[in-house]
Amino acid sequence: MVDLKTQYETIKSEIDPVISDIMSNTSFIGGKHVRNFEENLFQFLGGVSTISCGNGTDALQIALMAINAQPGDEVILPAFTYVATAEVIALLGLIPVMVDIDPHTFNIDIRDIEAAITTKTKAIVPVHLFGQSCNMTEIIRIADHYKLYVIEDNAQSLGAIYTQDDNNKLHVGTIGHIGTTSFYPSKVLGAYGDGGAIMTKNKELTQRIKMIANHGQSKKYYHELVGCNSRLDAMQAAILNIKLRNLKDYIIKRQNKAAVYDRELSNLDEIQIPFRDPVSSHVFHQYTLRVRRGRRDELKAFLASKEIPSMIYYPLPLYQQKAYNHYSNKGFKLKETELACEEVLSLPICPELKESDQAFIIDTIKSFFA
Repeated sequence: MVDLKTQYETIKSEIDPVISDIMSNTSFIGGKHVRNFEENLFQFLGGVSTISCGNGTDALQIALMAINAQPGDEVILPAFTYVATAEVIALLGLIPVMVDIDPHTFNIDIRDIEAAITTKTKAIVPVHLFGQSCNMTEIIRIADHYKLYVIEDNAQSLGAIYTQDDNNKLHVGTIGHIGTTSFYPSKVLGAYGDGGAIMTKNKELTQRIKMIANHGQSKKYYHELVGCNSRLDAMQAAILNIKLRNLKDYIIKRQNKAAVYDRELSNLDEIQIPFRDPVSSHVFHQYTLRVRRGRRDELKAFLASKEIPSMIYYPLPLYQQKAYNHYSNKGFKLKETELACEEVLSLPICPELKESDQAFIIDTIKSFFA
């Protein structure tokens, strides 16, 4: 699904010296590389405070801790997402309230959010799935009306641009009270290990997030908050710094690959190509099809027989997962979520995907439906 080796080879001359420098200086935690990366990501995002951390899951947990969410508080999230979104909510003793998705974008359905709000609701966690933004204008409107926090799960859409009603353009992940992201190697901006970051424009939240990520201390050995230990190491920061300079190019290449898929697959009756929401650019962390008429698994098997990778993100709604099914009543169903779980199939779309390989993927899909 991704070709990290080829990507590394294209930036090897930049990567190897910084790794050698870190090994020579043994500055593995914190230091100039972490500071530089946080500052450069701050600039890339248009001047939003950026605090790096150990991974994207930690980023979500720290964000929820920063808003002082208490056990029993409810947090609204889509049921069609990676488990980490619900996992951190449950770990903190909060209640994940799962709602349906928009059938076109796969993002949280605005209409379901307001219906799910109760007196216990503390926050909304919109997940910007597969590479494009949720409808943040409406989400912010709802949150403001009910005095709720908005924590953006932006693990899959870093670099996407959201256009507000007044035509003001903002980076996805910088619109709510807090944004979180992941630098897992396969992400649009990926490290060579784990990593994550938290973004906010709020000075008080910035200070709390920094403290929580560092054992709840603002001064060494003086702990004002219950915190955790979540750090981006210097080597990953240095690698991310180099790749951040290439991020716009990576996104353009992903968009170009997506355009080829669109052109070649849009006329197949049993396939629905990804929807482009006009309010958001799409960075194509995943190129996700809908395969109609119950043929998704058959197509996946056919691709595998030709040694073509594909992935199902995600095969089960969160409320059907054994670890989380007790949060919903028996018989609970979300129509669009369950349909997406039956139909979605993601194809390779990394920047390094060769034209010949993409042509082979397309020809194989066409032959399946011929």
